[in-house]
Amino acid sequence: MNIQNTILQASKVLKNNNINSHILDAEILLANVMGVEKNFIITNSNMKISEQITKKYSFAINRRINSEPVAYIVGKKEFWSEDFFVNRSTLVPRPETEILIYKIIKLFKNKRVNILDIGTGSGCILLSILKELNLSRGTGIDISHKAIKVAKRNAKKLKLHHRSNFRHADLEKFNLEKYDIIVSNPPYIPTGNIKNLSNDITNYEPIRALDGGADGLDLIKKVIYKSNKLLKKNNILALEIGNNQYKNVSSILKQQGYREISRECDYNNNIRCILSTKVSFY
Repeated sequence: MNIQNTILQASKVLKNNNINSHILDAEILLANVMGVEKNFIITNSNMKISEQITKKYSFAINRRINSEPVAYIVGKKEFWSEDFFVNRSTLVPRPETEILIYKIIKLFKNKRVNILDIGTGSGCILLSILKELNLSRGTGIDISHKAIKVAKRNAKKLKLHHRSNFRHADLEKFNLEKYDIIVSNPPYIPTGNIKNLSNDITNYEPIRALDGGADGLDLIKKVIYKSNKLLKKNNILALEIGNNQYKNVSSILKQQGYREISRECDYNNNIRCILSTKVSFY
C-alpha cells in the first residue's frame, strides 16, 4: 500500500474512534514511524510502504485509538518552534503557555537576568526563554525526579545546558539565591474538575502536575508566598492561571505586596497569565 492510502485508512479508523484530529494524527504518526518529516509523506504520497513500517504504524495507531496523546507516542512535542522531548513524567506543552514567554521576552530583551522556573516539567518554559534571552541563565525545579531528567535532556538537545540548571526540589524547602524573574505554570485545575478532562489527559498525563486542590489555587498560593523570599524587589513574577481564576489570584498578589503590570489572554479570550512586580516585602 502507498503512503496516501495508508494515511486515509488510518485516518478513517481514528475518526471512527472519535479522534477529532484524525487526519493530522495519522500523518504525524506515519512520518514518525518512517523517520521522516511530515512534508515528506505529503510530497511522496505514491511511495510504497514496507511491511515492517506498516506493522509499526498499526501499533502506533492502536495506541492513539486508546487516547494516548500523539506527543507521548512519538516522544516529542513542538513548542516555541523546537521539538521538546516529552514522556508520561511531564505534561504535554500547550500553545497557550507560549503567551507567557512572548511577554517575558518582550520585557527583558537584551538584558542579563537570572530566572527561576517553578514546576519546570519538560523545561519548555525556561529553555524557550533562554533561547531568546542569550545573556541570561536560569534554574528549573520540580518535585518529580523523572521530570528533571526530561528537562536536562531537552537542555542538552537545545545546547542550553551551560546556562540552565535543573534540580529536583520541594518548593517549600528551596532557598537557592535570588532571582530577577520567577515564572511558573503550576497545577491549577480544581480537584473536582479533573474527572471532566478528556481521556488523553486523565489516563496519561501526570495528575500531580494538573491538580491544584479544591479551588485550583493551592499551588498558585505556594508559588506566590515562596516568591516573597526568592524574588528580588521590583522584579517579575509571571504566572499561568486557569479559567476564572484571575480575580482570586489578583487579590492574593495584592495582599502579598505585588503590583500587576500585565495580564495576558489566551486564544479564547480567557485571562491566562498575570505578570506582577514585587513592590514590598512581608
